[in-house]
Formats: sequence, C-alpha cells, structure tokens
Amino acid sequence: MKVMDGVALGLVVVGALNWGLVALAEFDLVAALFGLDFGETNALTRIVYGLVGISGLWVAARSAIFLRGRQAVMA
Repeated sequence: MKVMDGVALGLVVVGALNWGLVALAEFDLVAALFGLDFGETNALTRIVYGLVGISGLWVAARSAIFLRGRQAVMA
C-alpha cells in the first residue's frame, strides 16, 4: 500500500501543479510534456488526467483513514 500511496500522492501533486499553472500562466504542463498546445488532448494526456483523478480519490480515501488513525494516537 505504501508504494501505491506514494504514486497516488505524486500524481495528485502533478495535478495540483498543473491546475496552478493553468490558473496563473494559462500553461498546461501535461499537454506541453506531450507536445500539445494548451487545452489539446490525446490518448496519453487523457490517461494522465484520468490517473490524476483516480489518484485524487485514492488520496482522499486514504487521508481519512490516516487522520482517523492519527486521532486515536493523539487521544
């Protein structure tokens, strides 16, 4: 699980950075990495965006478990 958590967290960070760049600089990092212009997609970018979305759900679910466990330790 730790490897999966790390991969998911890394993809969530990539997604967050990408959205930050879109908001601040109108620059789509994922599209640029695959040689596309802002807003363009192909099969590979859609896979990356899909993995980022799934990772967000994974991290959200695991964060709740982590926080619940941490509260038990702190009590």
